[in-house]
Amino acid sequence: MTKTLKILGLESSCDDTAAAVVSNQGHRVMSSVVYTQTDIHADFGGVVPEIAARAHAEKLDYCVEAALAEANVRLSDIDAIAVTSGPGLIGGVLAGVMCARGLAAGQNIPLIGVNHLAGHALTPRMTDDLPFPYLMLLVSGGHCQFLLVQAVDKFTRLGGTIDDAPGEAFDKIARLLALPQPGGPAVEITARDGDPKAISLPRPLLNRPGCDMSFSGLKTAVLRARDQIIAQDGGLPKAKRADLCASFQAAVADVLKEKTKRALAKAAEITGHTVPLAVAGGVAANTQIRTALNLVSDSFVAPPLRFCTDNAAMIAWAGLEQFQAGLTDPDNLIARPRWPLDKISPAMLGSGKKGAKA
Repeated sequence: MTKTLKILGLESSCDDTAAAVVSNQGHRVMSSVVYTQTDIHADFGGVVPEIAARAHAEKLDYCVEAALAEANVRLSDIDAIAVTSGPGLIGGVLAGVMCARGLAAGQNIPLIGVNHLAGHALTPRMTDDLPFPYLMLLVSGGHCQFLLVQAVDKFTRLGGTIDDAPGEAFDKIARLLALPQPGGPAVEITARDGDPKAISLPRPLLNRPGCDMSFSGLKTAVLRARDQIIAQDGGLPKAKRADLCASFQAAVADVLKEKTKRALAKAAEITGHTVPLAVAGGVAANTQIRTALNLVSDSFVAPPLRFCTDNAAMIAWAGLEQFQAGLTDPDNLIARPRWPLDKISPAMLGSGKKGAKA
């Protein structure tokens, strides 16, 4: 009989402070608590790393306490602690790692360092029991890549963005159009009143083979279209702002849809058979993008929205899978801003002394 395990997870890699308890039996997610910093950073038009780090340090203890209470367990009932040890904003990652170290030392239980991207990539196994292998489209504010997930510790990158991540592009478009942050929800809501065909925007890299993507040029095209509207109309009418949002969102969805088709074909070549498609990351919460991806695969898995954005349940689950597989490498407990999942493929973004971003 499999021993019942309870894992406490901590996540603090960006602007969400989170803690959760998961189990390998019954209702897997026993609790999931997320304290968002959206209001703290609202006046700055984006996440300020120093402010985020301080907020994490202030909230982590309360978050852990709330997660334990929601799960109706005590810290002494926890079998191991999993914590995001990268990649992410280093101040926030350090806050989480140090808190987890203290808790694990006090209870004399194992501590597991988890790659934030692995947390996202393994989420469909927590929510949908998705077996290996499968193709994961990880699409968020800081990342966008296709990962062939073949085991708890085996990820092969098939392609990704060569510049901006889609979530980053959504945030920048929101700022260009004087919409609130976070930009993703604001652009999506505004786009509902717009015409996705009103403004012609490029679909970058669709004329090139492969699964790589680019969103920086698309952002520049929106900027030029906005400036042209302002010059013609003496301002940016509400209707045309909606058209810009709808046209931009449609362009992103078209790029992701076509590139996902190619990634699925590439995954089938590697594995010798068709694999399911899963999606995770904050941008996966976008309804139009989900709808477009659902048309690409007959076996499409999209976890609940609360597990697509940053959360600690995915970190606890990834830690649980690593713990059961005996993957508790002490080196993974080093807080790091960069930590590619695929250690073999050439870096797509960043290199040199700081290492690759992706």
